[in-house]
Amino acid sequence: MSEIEKKPVKITETILRDAHQSMIATRMTTEQMLPIIDKMDKVGYHAVECWGGATFDACLRFLKEDPWERLRKLRAGFKNTKLQMLFRGQNILGYRPYADDVVEYFVQKSIANGIDIIRIFDCLNDLRNLQTAVTATNKEKGHAQVALSYTLGDAYTLDYWVEMAKKVEDMGANSLCIKDMAGLLVPYEAERLVKALKGAVSIPIELHTHYTSGVASMTLLKAVESGCDIIDTAMSPLALGTSQPATEVMVQTFKGTPYDTGLNLDQLTEIADYFAPIRQQALDSGLLNPKVLGVNIMTLKYQVPGGMLSNLLSQLKEQGAEDKFEEVLNEVPRVRKDLGEPPLVTPSSQIVGTQAVFNVLMGGRYKVATKETKGILMGGYGQTVKPFNQDVVNQVLSDEEKKQIITHRPADDLAPELDKLEAEMKQYKQQDEDVLSYALFPQVATDFFKYREAQQTGVDATKADTKNGAYPV
Repeated sequence: MSEIEKKPVKITETILRDAHQSMIATRMTTEQMLPIIDKMDKVGYHAVECWGGATFDACLRFLKEDPWERLRKLRAGFKNTKLQMLFRGQNILGYRPYADDVVEYFVQKSIANGIDIIRIFDCLNDLRNLQTAVTATNKEKGHAQVALSYTLGDAYTLDYWVEMAKKVEDMGANSLCIKDMAGLLVPYEAERLVKALKGAVSIPIELHTHYTSGVASMTLLKAVESGCDIIDTAMSPLALGTSQPATEVMVQTFKGTPYDTGLNLDQLTEIADYFAPIRQQALDSGLLNPKVLGVNIMTLKYQVPGGMLSNLLSQLKEQGAEDKFEEVLNEVPRVRKDLGEPPLVTPSSQIVGTQAVFNVLMGGRYKVATKETKGILMGGYGQTVKPFNQDVVNQVLSDEEKKQIITHRPADDLAPELDKLEAEMKQYKQQDEDVLSYALFPQVATDFFKYREAQQTGVDATKADTKNGAYPV
């Protein structure tokens, strides 16, 4: 095989972020990660995704860890490997849009503490909500990767994805990720999509998918054959189910082909052996629910991410209305269409799902509309791909609320907020980064700061004034 024919595919390893977020509620501790880092660093991964997403919240809220300290420790251990994080555009790692000064400072501090690649996405694929983070990443000499949230629907044609990819390249992104959070991208569709994108842009293309619907390994295979440059995989102990395809399986699949990763299976096996007991502990404790390990074909039928399915079920259980599950699942696509057909990913998935539950349980569609549903209809989250159902807008919004509808970027209405946040939390500040922890999760961060102080002063931490001192699973 001549050199010219070779096109090795690169691997981004997700076990330190998305894999344990998907399988064990982001509960892997820094202490569990550190002993294996040296071996992981020698593998030759394109990158290790280890921060962002829900890790920040889980560190502070459940593990009583400083997420910034975790990042610094990981950076110290990974001497040869790029570190990657997931970043929710203008929402950073929280659930509301932040002012530009907070977004810029968070990017600056993430890169200063060791992040190389920032994967930036928006739940509506509204690129205006990504530009500040992309510009800030470029300014700090980081790698800005824009992720497009993959979904299905009338609006999401091949032309739509191609046009979006061109805009992503034009806005200064260094690479493009297809973020298939629900496992909706089937193999031959992946082939069509990757070929079209490779023909349209010159930046590298990465594919991130989930195994929920059972097709992810085949989807990665077809994508790589079609020119995809990088794929996301997880070490086998926390792979499959609601996580990613297994790293070792994909490495072996491409061995001896033009796409050979060059990674060593023996090295990977040693790493898998390290994580195997962590998986077993999670199974034994009930933290890893066997339900998330199988194939959920309803994902393809209803185009609903696995996490959203379980949320709907628990909402109905609380109301004693589990018998309405099928009815709610049928209502989800209708609500989604009414709200401009957004991709279903945090927070749009929660907004659409909760509204579908209300529509079924309240004996009439939009008899009760949540504040978040109103927020979407008023432009508070950004621009959707399709227009809203005008009848629903008229039913849900008052005349006064209709006057407040915005079509500009939501963050344009936000005044700089860093100084105000700093003033609010200055009594707890021990490092610059603390203000960012507070900005994202004010109450949770304050509880953590009190816990940290108690630990440092030798006061019994159980007597410290913290609401979240326990380790719920």
